[in-house]
This record gives sequence, C-alpha cells and structure tokens, in this order.
Amino acid sequence: MKLSVCQSVLFHEAHRAMTDSILCCSYADADRVQCDKIAQMLEEEEQQRKKQLHQALLDFHQREQQPSMRREWDIHDPEAARKDHPARVSDDDPRCGPSSMQRFAGEDLNAQARQKLLKEQNKRILEQQRSEREKDLADRKYADSLEDKKRIELDLRALELARLEDECRKAKAMAIADFNRAQAAEVAEQQRLAQQREQDNNYAEIHNHLTGDLLTENPDVAKSLVGPHRVITDRWKGMTSAEVEAVRKTQEEQCKEKQRLREEEQHLEAEWDRQRELAGRAAMEMEQQEQNFRQQLRKSLDAYNQDLADAQKSNLQYMEKEVYSNAPTAQYHLQFNTSSR
Repeated sequence: MKLSVCQSVLFHEAHRAMTDSILCCSYADADRVQCDKIAQMLEEEEQQRKKQLHQALLDFHQREQQPSMRREWDIHDPEAARKDHPARVSDDDPRCGPSSMQRFAGEDLNAQARQKLLKEQNKRILEQQRSEREKDLADRKYADSLEDKKRIELDLRALELARLEDECRKAKAMAIADFNRAQAAEVAEQQRLAQQREQDNNYAEIHNHLTGDLLTENPDVAKSLVGPHRVITDRWKGMTSAEVEAVRKTQEEQCKEKQRLREEEQHLEAEWDRQRELAGRAAMEMEQQEQNFRQQLRKSLDAYNQDLADAQKSNLQYMEKEVYSNAPTAQYHLQFNTSSR
C-alpha cells in the first residue's frame, strides 16, 4: 500500500508538471518529454521489482514448500498404497493386532525402542519447526529490509523529481518572461511602423486628391482603353448631342424590330393552335375507332365463351348420365372394416 501511494504521488507530480508545461510552446515540449521519460523509468522499475518479487516467491515455493516435504504427506500421498508394506512382514510385525495371533494384550516387547524412536521423531520435528520458524523470521526481515530500502529509494527519487520540477519551473518562468519582453518590444515596434505607414499613406492620398483628374475635371480621363465607345463611369461628365441622337435612333430601330418579332410570334402561335386542333381531332377519331374495335372484340369473346359453356354443360350432362350412372352409395362403403380381419 505504501509503494502504491508513493507511485501515485510521483505520477500525480509528473502529470501536474506535464499539464503546467503546456503553457509555453517551445519550452513546454522539452519539459513534457523529460517528464514522460521520468514516468516511464519509474513504471519500468516498478514492473521489474514486481517481476523479481514474483520470481523469488515462485523459487521459494519450488525450493522450500514442496508437497513431499510436509509432515502430513504420508496421509495425502497418492502413491501411499504402492509404497506401503504388505499386511504382514514377520511374526513380530508391530502392525499386527490381536486378531493376527502374533501379539497379545499386555505385551510390549519393543517399548524401549518405540519410546526412543518416538523421542527422536519428536526431536526431529521440533528441530524442523525451529529451523522453519527461524527461516521464516529471516525471510520476513529480509523482505522488510528490501521494502525499507525501496521506500527510501522512492523517497529520494521523489525528492530528486521535485528538485528537477522546481528547476524546470524556474527555467520555464524565466523563458516565458524573456519571451514576453521580446514579444512586447516587437509589438511596440510593429505599432510604431504601422502608425508611420498610415501617416505616409494619408499624406500621399491628400496629395493625389489635390493633383488628380477628379478635382481638375479633365475630360480625357473618361476615355476607356477598351474601345472608343466605352467610357469610365466614375469619370464621365455626360453625353454629347450627337451621342444622344444616335441613342434615340437606335431605340427607334429596336422598337420596330421588336414589333416585327411580336407579329411573327403571333403568326407562329396561330399556326401551332391550328396544328393542335387537327391533332386533337385525329386523336378523337382514333379513340372512336379503338372503342369500336374493342366492342367487336368483346362481342366475339362473349360468343366464344358462350359456345365453350354450352359444350362444357353438355359434356357434364353426358358424364353424369352415361359415364357415372352407377355411383356408389353409403351402404357400399359400410361393408368394409366390419371385423378384426
């Protein structure tokens, strides 16, 4: 839990450093790259430490905690039946009970050897327990020392990261201040140049107006370079009498031409109306012919259907009277399935 808190603090500090570094364009990229490298280094070290601890735990389990090394292994051994001794080895087999007629109640011939063996077994068990307890205590102390060293290392690294972050913040603040001063000087210079240009343009505009063709009313300035019949409208002072007369004549000719086109259009519309009337009459005649043809076709179909109906009716009467004259009755069908056979 302590390691995760330190790691969270370090990641929070790195994330805060990366968030603050966005304020500057050129220097922020370098700060962000540095913080990313530091965060990646811490994450790789944490992953390596977890991997080493997991591997050490697996090695300890494989080396010191094998199932065959447990005291109750003889109870859970799946090969116990194959390794067990026969039901009887000799006449003095200690496993034989009273029903074996090998040893009777009250006899204990191997009491001393049994007690000695039991004491040695208890001694071995106590020694094994003491060694296991000492080993567990040593492993716990070693794990605690490793945890303390790692915590101290992480704290030192956090201090180093804080120092680097402080230095980066100071350098960034100095760079931003220098950049702002240079930017302010550049803006002031641009404003001064803009004011100078605007003043020069105003003077030039005043001079051009005073010496230009607009105030002097020069008639030649209205002539266009595109053609002799074109003029520049913003410089044109008006039409001459000859130009006005030419425009009037042109308008009269346009009126006559328009009247002629209107008369031709009226003649054309009358011709189209006559053609539409003829087409309508032809369509009505064709429709009347088609209607007459349909009536004749309908009459012929009705006569053909009537002939077919008469033939079918006569055929049905023939089949009912001549062919199917002896139709089976209900009594005929009742004679079947009247017994089990």
